[in-house]
Amino acid sequence: MAQKSSARNSGGPAFTDDERAAMKERSQELKKDARRGTSKKAADGEADVLAKIAAMDDADRAMAERIHAIVREAAPGLAPKTWYGMPAYARGKDVVVFFQDAGKFKARYSTLGFSDKAALDDGPLWPNSYALSEMTPEAEERIRELIIRAAG
Repeated sequence: MAQKSSARNSGGPAFTDDERAAMKERSQELKKDARRGTSKKAADGEADVLAKIAAMDDADRAMAERIHAIVREAAPGLAPKTWYGMPAYARGKDVVVFFQDAGKFKARYSTLGFSDKAALDDGPLWPNSYALSEMTPEAEERIRELIIRAAG
């Protein structure tokens, strides 16, 4: 998560520069989606996600590429799109899973996150995001299982 500025504690801006940038990206995404026709959204969403992945640093890009491949293979019903400037995958209009690269908010690890639309419920308490610092075969298998389950 982004480091909060001291301005927040002194009555200054409520959001960091990184958070404001993410909100601006989301606004642009919504405008772009509104202009696109339904048949074009899927292809454009894929292109948008691949462009975001290509802009990441090497380590984050490698993880994002693997996650993208896993989602496309394990949950082909989820459509790629960007969400607050991050690669995400949606069922209809609802984002189910997203990848937040470490560089997005200058964090020490990347995050694989799931929205409340993901089918991950497991009793009264379950995780909805995972820190990801390295893509290992074990991590890939766990991600695949989570994606399949989240997609429903």
